[in-house]
Amino acid sequence: MPARANEPVAGPTGRPSTRPIICYVTDRKALAGDKSLPALLDMIRAAAAAGVDWVQIREKDLPARELFALVEQAVALASVRPGSIRPFSIKIIVNDRLDVALAAGAAGVHLGHASAPAREVVSWCRAGNAPADFLIGVSCHSLEGAQDAESAGTSYTYFGPIYETPSKIPFGKPQGVEELAQVAKTVSIPVIAIGGVNESNAAQCIRAGAAGVAAIRMIQDAADPTSLKRAIDAIHGSR
Repeated sequence: MPARANEPVAGPTGRPSTRPIICYVTDRKALAGDKSLPALLDMIRAAAAAGVDWVQIREKDLPARELFALVEQAVALASVRPGSIRPFSIKIIVNDRLDVALAAGAAGVHLGHASAPAREVVSWCRAGNAPADFLIGVSCHSLEGAQDAESAGTSYTYFGPIYETPSKIPFGKPQGVEELAQVAKTVSIPVIAIGGVNESNAAQCIRAGAAGVAAIRMIQDAADPTSLKRAIDAIHGSR
């Protein structure tokens, strides 16, 4: 069976939960102060400790060797082991680089518009070339795009931008919550809302039918670890 991103997420006790998925999308260049890879790993560690479910490594400019080392370290700190940050694993997803994701033991790959076609990636992975539960996600900006993602057999799709955000200006005006609701109602794969999502509006996305939310600034710009955990707990409790 294809991996599906809407399979229950493990809760604090390790038992399945239907709570919304929260994905931290990394952008080390947008970190306040230190923008080094060790600083990014510290941010991933803090996000994991605060309760995020997924981390998408989205460092497009890194050479393959450096990206592999980063993903490998992120997978190690996100895995269940003695002294783990949390008693259940966090999914590490790699942007675009299927080869790095598989080599580093990541949970999945997220494909962009410049990536290999989703249908071909799904076909190759499901032919026994990737773990059975390996996630393959895409980004879309229309209902038709979400339907194409579903037809291709992807595990989930991002949809957005829902709200205004600097990182999504190239993708046009915000889609809004009503369009998000239409997409979530039409396709059966999980729809993750992205673009300007924050503590104040994430619950609107969940109520509209999103399986979860993905964000950069909500995580990286948090005032402190306590504030970040409070925000994540509130979103997890919004369904």
